[in-house]
Amino acid sequence: MSVDLAQFHQLFFEESYEGLDNMESGLLELKTGDADQETINTIFRAAHSIKGGSGTFGFTELSDFTHLMETLLDEMRDGQRQVTEASIKVLLEAVDCLREMITAVERQQNIDQQKVAEHRKILERELVGDKGAIERVVDQSDNDQASDENGGQTWSIAFKPHRTMLQTGNDPVRIFRELTTLGKFECQLDLSSIPEFYDMDPTQSYLSWRLSLEGGIDLADIEEAFEWVDDECDLLISSTTAILPDLSKKPGDESKSSQPQPVISTSEKVESLGATAKTPPKTPKSSGSIRVDTQKIDTLINMVGELVITQSMLSLMGEDFDMSKLDQLNHGLMQMERHTRELQASVLNIRMLPISFIFSRFPRLVHDMSTKLGKKIELKLVGEQTEVDKTVIEMLSDPLVHLVRNSLDHGIEMPEERVALGKMETGRVMLQAFQRNDNIIVEIKDDGRGLDKEKLKAKAIEKGLISQDSILTEQQIFELIFMPGFSTAESLTDISGRGVGMDVVRQNIQALGGEITIHSELGKGMTISIFLPLTLAILEGQSIAVGDERYILPLASVIESCHIDKVQINRMMEGTETIEVQGEFLPIIRLHRIFNIPSAKAKHLNEGLIVVVEGHGVKCGLFIDRLLGQQQVVIKSLEENYRKVDGISAATILGDGSVALILDIAGLVRLAQQMAHD
Repeated sequence: MSVDLAQFHQLFFEESYEGLDNMESGLLELKTGDADQETINTIFRAAHSIKGGSGTFGFTELSDFTHLMETLLDEMRDGQRQVTEASIKVLLEAVDCLREMITAVERQQNIDQQKVAEHRKILERELVGDKGAIERVVDQSDNDQASDENGGQTWSIAFKPHRTMLQTGNDPVRIFRELTTLGKFECQLDLSSIPEFYDMDPTQSYLSWRLSLEGGIDLADIEEAFEWVDDECDLLISSTTAILPDLSKKPGDESKSSQPQPVISTSEKVESLGATAKTPPKTPKSSGSIRVDTQKIDTLINMVGELVITQSMLSLMGEDFDMSKLDQLNHGLMQMERHTRELQASVLNIRMLPISFIFSRFPRLVHDMSTKLGKKIELKLVGEQTEVDKTVIEMLSDPLVHLVRNSLDHGIEMPEERVALGKMETGRVMLQAFQRNDNIIVEIKDDGRGLDKEKLKAKAIEKGLISQDSILTEQQIFELIFMPGFSTAESLTDISGRGVGMDVVRQNIQALGGEITIHSELGKGMTISIFLPLTLAILEGQSIAVGDERYILPLASVIESCHIDKVQINRMMEGTETIEVQGEFLPIIRLHRIFNIPSAKAKHLNEGLIVVVEGHGVKCGLFIDRLLGQQQVVIKSLEENYRKVDGISAATILGDGSVALILDIAGLVRLAQQMAHD
């Protein structure tokens, strides 16, 4: 019976993807000629971990390819090679290739051997430099020859795995295979600890080894081979002058020896045989799956405990209930409601992930595109730890890529153009995320050329998207870029110009229950703001009535509600009604007209209520019959279960089983404007 390593594969893939992300971000931080040693060490450790894991699980193609990358990084780390733009480019391309290889292995697909071979040649060419022919990086005969030239130093190694080492997926054979690449390797197996057959556990390790390694080998190279198991074994390394103790003995037995035993362990001098290397602190891993902070789990467990106590109390009360316990029952029910809400909040909090999961891809994107476009662009990331629902994270990635690419291509000018305009030669793009009420706001800002309103309108007329006599507000002109087929690019490239993407961006954002707005100033730059719900599951809502229909307003959108007199009403030339609130004139939207509700009781503005609301930066006054109360509602997608409806963001099922529609404030404003123009 053997340990099934397949159960560890998914963890390996997740950690490998994180390692690749760390390598990529580290490579982008490297500066030519003056490389930060800690950054190189971080990149090297990530490559080494991927190589070690892939070797453990038998993914030899991955480990061989990563070994080439590791060799190049090792030379940089030891100061044998200068960090150059060329070497950074080679390693970044190798990271991309390795990511594709890992994805293929994870999906059990064939690896693109031709592409891998091309990148291997590029890596090998970078390694050998101007020597001419490409040589194999690791060759046993080369190691043997190097050993002879460097003298006959011999390292003696006593290696005894802990009983549970095999259960973690580590294989001694892989370690020995690594040692054979360092020099002349000999191995003696110790079987003395194997128990009787019926006492043997096939998942445990009972073997130990006495190893000999000859050649001009550094201690650090030997320690590196055992790095993955240094906290799961007893390991003693010494030069030929040392006498190794027998690892099969119990700690303390070696004190009987008459000779001193100068022994070196993988991380510190071992003073007693049972001592093992200290486990290095493990950094939190990130992946496509949700990895939850233990503090969140503890909070959830505490909430469950409180809920169980309350439920037990109510159960005991119900066994012998009489009216004298009514107050106690009410108290228990209120306690149950409070604990349920806290439990709900804790569960939803588990789904929250930092938006850095998305932001981390953009330094590489900006680096590659700025090089390709011949521009100088600086990227600034703000609010990376802002937490967003996992579903939002997954669906927001592609729209953000579209928007950033457009900002780099259309927004930021060429260096010489920026200098002529009196700007800094290097353009600036900022990605920012922050929370406001129950919304997450993501902004893409640049200091580029901005949007030309006249050019946008002329292009829309040329393409037949609007008529010649159309009267549009500034915001409506900016929003023309979201119309299908609209583009202001002068030529087609692989980056932009086909009018495909921006309309899809808006659709994807709206599918998340969000909205996108544009603010631009010609010659100074543009800001695109994306408003997203904090969670896609639960909403604090204000229930309202219009005739026989019930609607839900997001509570965070409600500013105030009031009765009004006729004298407060202002009518604009185009027939739009407005109301003045705190010195600001807001449009009035009569919901019974928008949704054609004949049963509406309030036909005149002084008969009903005005609810002042704000959604995605847009304010208005909703004219309704009455307020019904506040409640939490579970959000159900209307588009998935029925179809998209203008002015409606989603639906919910109320406590009595009826369906209520959740209003979209920005959508209602657009709908009212369209009806006014019609």
